[in-house]
Amino acid sequence: MRGRIVRKQVIVLATAILIVAGLAGYAWWDTWQNRQRADASREALAVAPAAAAAIFSYDYRTFDAAVANGKNFATGTFASEYAKTTTALKDSVVKEQAVVTAQVSASGVIDVAPDRVQVLLFVNQYRRNVNISGEKVDQNRVVLTLVKVDEAWKVSAASAL
Repeated sequence: MRGRIVRKQVIVLATAILIVAGLAGYAWWDTWQNRQRADASREALAVAPAAAAAIFSYDYRTFDAAVANGKNFATGTFASEYAKTTTALKDSVVKEQAVVTAQVSASGVIDVAPDRVQVLLFVNQYRRNVNISGEKVDQNRVVLTLVKVDEAWKVSAASAL
């Protein structure tokens, strides 16, 4: 009889230890994931304004350099799309002597994972060309999806709202 009581106590104690260990493991993992997401948010928010300014700005006098700067922030299919778009745009930019300067006025994280962050940016584009007098301002909302590539955050998608 005494042997059965001891066996039950051992089983209950072992079960309790396993439950506590499982809960502690889950709490550690959840804290680690939250820390990873917080780091990703902070890092992507630090890069996103510079990326948007580079991608959405150009000057007919230095167009190729501006595009090269934008490409530094792009990756994957977005990099290919950006290259095609800017190649198609070049002739009209030069012809119209267009200058577009993008400035981010505000930004915030929409969605975050440790290796992928979606950022909403409010982008003012100041534009001048031979077809308009003075400078015009376009106010845009843009969602950039940034992914981690070799420890650097790169734009993998961009969409206007």
